[in-house]
Amino acid sequence: MTPKERFIAALSRKELDRPAVGCVTQSVTVDQMDAMGASWPAAHTDARQMATLGAAGTKVFGFENARIPFCLTVEAEAFGCTVDLGKVDRTPMVKSHMYEAEDTPVLPTDFTTKGRVKTVLEATKILKQEIGNEYPIVVGTTGPLTIAGHLVGTENLLLMMITDPDAVHKFIKVAAEMEKEYLKALVAAGADVIAMSDPSASTDMLSGEMFDEFALPYTKTAWEGAEGAKKILHICGDTTILLDHMINTGADALSIEEKVDPAKAVELVNGRAALVGNIGVVRPLLQGTPEECYDNAIRVKEAGFNVVAPGCGLAARVPKANIEAMVKAIKG
Repeated sequence: MTPKERFIAALSRKELDRPAVGCVTQSVTVDQMDAMGASWPAAHTDARQMATLGAAGTKVFGFENARIPFCLTVEAEAFGCTVDLGKVDRTPMVKSHMYEAEDTPVLPTDFTTKGRVKTVLEATKILKQEIGNEYPIVVGTTGPLTIAGHLVGTENLLLMMITDPDAVHKFIKVAAEMEKEYLKALVAAGADVIAMSDPSASTDMLSGEMFDEFALPYTKTAWEGAEGAKKILHICGDTTILLDHMINTGADALSIEEKVDPAKAVELVNGRAALVGNIGVVRPLLQGTPEECYDNAIRVKEAGFNVVAPGCGLAARVPKANIEAMVKAIKG
């Protein structure tokens, strides 16, 4: 069984001798950059370097998937937001938003032929051609609610949910339409899996009822562009009370953090979606020992997760030995 066959089967909730192991969130570390001769921030805007680092996890650590890009700012930049591309160990960040509450957001035109959207599409094509028969190409995107927060400022958006919910819907709607078109282009370029991260939809910010109003319908709209690919929804924080809501978006798989007890997650999801995660990215992966990482991976495997992976995006300085221990726990 190739890594691609195993990974796609795992997301399809098929019976396997072991779960798949990889990373569907930000997956690159400085060790990978050093090993592959490609690095941030250049790899954020150079398709060749992006593809090289996207495949690095498969070559350096034995991940069973490739994964690009390395941040959640690609769509915001396409709308016109200012982005700081970071440095070798820091991911890009949105520095300024585009709109105020009373403004009417405009869907960017021809955005698939410009900027970093174009870079991601080109890197997807490179990966598909070079390793796509053996490994699944996972492309990370940003959820509509988080994009809307980038457009007006996340704190502003949360306040607007109380003071002007119609304006909030206005911004999330245009974000969802943009995301749908982006997903179509990614699938056409060769993406096997779309991993959509929507951190602004976490329980730190939304109740379940608010999720159903401000996140769920727009995630469904965005997913319309992902036909032909597997769909992973990643939301940060303790998503225990959101699991049913996440499933209702139509996601094939849920990527969740260590704040959710893995056995409880398996019980609550009850086979309705695949589960991906949920090794802690701070502890044990960044600050723990290889032994702790190994033990955590075994715990997640035994709980019944379909893909054992970091619970959120990797910090660039996660020690190589800790990731190797996570992979060894699953692959032997």
